[in-house]
Amino acid sequence: MNAIDLSTVAVGDALPVLTAGPITPLTLALFAGGSGDHNPIHLDPEFAASGGFPEVFAHGMLSMAYLGRALTDWAGPTAVRSFSVRFAAITPLRARVTCGGEVVEILERDGERLARLTVTATVVDGPVTLMGDALVRIG
Repeated sequence: MNAIDLSTVAVGDALPVLTAGPITPLTLALFAGGSGDHNPIHLDPEFAASGGFPEVFAHGMLSMAYLGRALTDWAGPTAVRSFSVRFAAITPLRARVTCGGEVVEILERDGERLARLTVTATVVDGPVTLMGDALVRIG
């Protein structure tokens, strides 16, 4: 499951980059079905155009899910103690998204060794769409 020994994690270590996509209309439909978020701005091109958008775009939570997968691929599904993001830009249709992060602090809390990471999701050749932080058990 883990590619590295998490007990050796140190400040400055990078989260392995996860790249997802390209995001297609099928991706959006499947995410809408799985998440229950059927907002037409993500699914209906005419509705998106009526809102001034050139086409539908990805759910912000889809990029957050990709970022969460990067965290759990690295640390395991039970290690994430907290995870929060701020949505910074739209993820367009056909985009590929890279997710990564960096360990910025090692701390002890409630008997656990934890890493605090800054995390981002970025459209390849585009803007950062999400930025946030995570707290992950590493020992």
